[in-house]
Amino acid sequence: MAPPPFIMLMGLRGSGKSTVGRLLAARLGLGFADLDDLTAAGLEKPNAGAAIRAHGFEAFRKAEAAALGRVLSREGLVLALGGGTPTAPGAADLLRDRVRSGAELVYLHASPDELRRRLESTDTASRPSLTGAGTLDEIARVYLERDPAYRALCTRVVETEGREASEIAEDVLQREGREGLRGRD
Repeated sequence: MAPPPFIMLMGLRGSGKSTVGRLLAARLGLGFADLDDLTAAGLEKPNAGAAIRAHGFEAFRKAEAAALGRVLSREGLVLALGGGTPTAPGAADLLRDRVRSGAELVYLHASPDELRRRLESTDTASRPSLTGAGTLDEIARVYLERDPAYRALCTRVVETEGREASEIAEDVLQREGREGLRGRD
């Protein structure tokens, strides 16, 4: 019997990683983890923003890579990566190794305009700036920096533009042979 699946969701802020991840986990009967939450807990802070403000980006990225290393040994999990996880020291290699051992790494892609639209309706005050510009003002720049890295790491890209989380989750389930997992829901 094959081990239960391990699905990682990657994308920029506002791409739907946590929302889609929870839906996927529920549909597949798997556990769900949010790497930002695991990292913040490891730094004894309530969320990623508080952890970054208290410890700085460098310490956060190191803690993020350590949390990633711990969680990648699990099976039967849907994992929402942090938007910057691939930039954490050694994280890209950890992700590649986990993909080689059978995990899926799905890039939830949306354009900078779509991401901005989504984030405008959320509380961005708790999200630290990545570039020194405002959270909304930096979206295009961060997209240009990260999109090539995400594409190089992922096993597939799922477009999220103008779609509901349930539609995106269904797309992840139906592509790449996921039809066989649908019987678990």
